[in-house]
Amino acid sequence: MSFNKAKISLIEDNDKVKRILGLIPALPGCYIMKDNHERILYIGKSKSLRSRVSSYFRQKLGVSPRISLMVRQIFDIEYIITDTENEALALESNLIKENQPYYNILLKDDKKYPYLCITWSDDYPRIFITRRRRNRHIKDRYYGPYVDVTLLRNTLEVIKKVFPIRQRLRPLYKDKTCLNYSIGKCPGVCQAIVSSEDYRETIKRISMVFQGRTDELNSILLSRMLSYSSKLEYEKANEIKLQIEGLNKLNESQKITDPDSSINRDIIAFANNNIITCVQLFQIRSGKIIGRLAFSADTANHTPSNVIRKVIEEHFSEIDPVEIPSEIIIESAFENLDLVEGWLTELKGNKVKLFTPKRNTKAKLVNLVKKNAEVELHRLSQGIEKASESLDDLSFLLDLPRKPRRIEGYDISHIQGSDAVGSQVVFVDGLPARHHYRKYKIKSEAIRVGHNDDYLAIYEVIKRRFRRWSIYKKEGLLISDLLHQKASVFDPMMVQDFPDLVMIDGGKGQLNSAIKALSELNLENDIRLCSLAKKREELFVPGQSRPISSSNEDSGLLLLRRLRDEAHRFAVSFHRDRRSKGIRRSELSEIPGVGPKRIKVLLEHFQSMQAIRMASKDQLSKVDGLGNELANIIWSYFNK
Repeated sequence: MSFNKAKISLIEDNDKVKRILGLIPALPGCYIMKDNHERILYIGKSKSLRSRVSSYFRQKLGVSPRISLMVRQIFDIEYIITDTENEALALESNLIKENQPYYNILLKDDKKYPYLCITWSDDYPRIFITRRRRNRHIKDRYYGPYVDVTLLRNTLEVIKKVFPIRQRLRPLYKDKTCLNYSIGKCPGVCQAIVSSEDYRETIKRISMVFQGRTDELNSILLSRMLSYSSKLEYEKANEIKLQIEGLNKLNESQKITDPDSSINRDIIAFANNNIITCVQLFQIRSGKIIGRLAFSADTANHTPSNVIRKVIEEHFSEIDPVEIPSEIIIESAFENLDLVEGWLTELKGNKVKLFTPKRNTKAKLVNLVKKNAEVELHRLSQGIEKASESLDDLSFLLDLPRKPRRIEGYDISHIQGSDAVGSQVVFVDGLPARHHYRKYKIKSEAIRVGHNDDYLAIYEVIKRRFRRWSIYKKEGLLISDLLHQKASVFDPMMVQDFPDLVMIDGGKGQLNSAIKALSELNLENDIRLCSLAKKREELFVPGQSRPISSSNEDSGLLLLRRLRDEAHRFAVSFHRDRRSKGIRRSELSEIPGVGPKRIKVLLEHFQSMQAIRMASKDQLSKVDGLGNELANIIWSYFNK
């Protein structure tokens, strides 16, 4: 059923809205919302059509900013009644696929770029970098996605030095604080020494940095410093002074790109091909770039101007109103620009100007953003940063101090203790580096046929691998200095050979064996360890009895799985090769007059056991050092 098309939007005619809502039945079905040109804006389903459609017009209940913008454009509502809610679900899916409504299609959640999350739902909010906007509490805030991952990490690192906040993902001790509290880097969150209210005030100040409000934050801190100073509370005043200095250094590191520092503005431009449209959004505050955000959408579903509109709607509906700039410069105008401009003005509470420049400085800024979008389009199309995404996710998952450039994986392979071997595989920058692979023949006499011990085998392999590093350390090498050298592109081979992370194939038992080996080498604090169990894909780290909580879809965990599977493949391949050679040698050794040297000569000459079995007496006699008599004995053995 359809209602008559209105001359004005429904939200502007309360009497008409009440009349229409009164006619919609409280039955299951689908509703279709249209604009003044009969174009479908949105398709939804509900078990009670009247209740669901009415919720869009109850502004007092608080709808999201994005839905509020959609409601402004509704001129007509149609509905289709179904017998059950399941039928409504199937009908909704078919209608969306067929019509591709504007508000049913979201921009891609580009996991290539990270967000910064502040968990305001916690008593003591956490601040962390993540690559996906998880279904967390509605109070939690996300900033991003950020294109410049290094700048984001550096900013967060500076903030941790400037403000006293929690430094660890998990408490180091159960009943006492760690060194970070003693040196003033953490206010004692793990033991609730600082109150939740005071800690949240600190996090509020930090959030202003990611909102581009550093000047405002500086003013607030300056007034507080003067207040403490006037009260002769010099220690507190000095703490705030250090915070102001840290923020000033952070601002100095950002390039000035806009001479007009009196206006805050966002600049949006795009680049596209026949598959994907990439949009870049530069945030300029007080003449400095404080953020560079990225979005993408399928080119087939949208025109570039519609993608820009979607970016504006989705981005600004998710941020705090105070973060909305007074000017938004766009490369391409779109339909209903005045409507979106009015919506932004209402959200911010002050005038927001939305326009497309034609020349002068602002047009040059748009061209700059467009060039960045073109670069990102190329990179996204080529997919060259997939490995880098996984490494970023892994560093967050394991709380690593830096992105792990070199990761080593270890596994053991044998059959009931026979021909036991170990494997070392290496991933550099998230990709296999096969020239660094290494094989180990297990030498321990305790591991033999009928007596297998994976724990002892891992212990032996790790100890053999890092024995020379233990010697280097005894001779005065500082491992911490070594890790800093790895940041250089001119790494010597010795530096490259030291891993940022070591993964053991197995559970807590295998991990503990590796820890024991490193402890005996005095390297337990220098090498990061983890283990990945096959049965339940559980990830363990030293010092924790329970596995790390993670999603099976985490790109960092998927990278570890690939490393684990490669280590397993390499170990099994080496074990099979040894076992095959052992079988061949054991069979030849049963022939009278054939010793180890002649076995080696035979295998080198014929290349396989099958060729030796099929060889004639004449062929055998031509092997160096065999002669006619021994050739006849060998031929007779295989041709009884």
